[in-house]
Amino acid sequence: MALEHAILVSLLEQPGSGYELARRFERSIGYFWAATHQQIYRVLKRMESDGWIDARAVAQQARPDKKEYSVAAAGRDALSRWLDEPIEPESVRHELAVKIRGAAFGDPAALIREVERYREAHTERLTRYLAGERRDFPPVETAGAPDAGRELQHVVLRGGIAYERMTLAWLDDVLATLHRLASRA
Repeated sequence: MALEHAILVSLLEQPGSGYELARRFERSIGYFWAATHQQIYRVLKRMESDGWIDARAVAQQARPDKKEYSVAAAGRDALSRWLDEPIEPESVRHELAVKIRGAAFGDPAALIREVERYREAHTERLTRYLAGERRDFPPVETAGAPDAGRELQHVVLRGGIAYERMTLAWLDDVLATLHRLASRA
């Protein structure tokens, strides 16, 4: 997937400025497709020159005008073609898993701190995902039935939540194993 496709999806969900788009990447779509502000602005410029997106100037009070982007017909066509293309399942490259296997040839206890650090990072990510879910997806009885776009956003977020929970369970298993091996030494 190219960053262009993630931007097209985000702009179809809601048109916005480059800044607003970058904020969305930080809050939601970026959980699954990371991009820096510079990358986003560079790609927006290219997409505009390719005719995939339109930009209109929006006047602001006490600030410079901003550009608000929306998806043009050519961008919708490009996204449709990409959506129709088959994709291969991702191959997993997991450096920590290789280190864990390699600990058999070193000191397993030395890896405990790194696994704990990794676990903290995944705990923080899960906390952000759950907070985003509470913020963006209130219970159906409170908010009413969501539209298809919101349902699909939520199912992607639920996948991220499930992945983080699975990763934390695995890391707990790794830590228990490393502690057991360290106590034997």
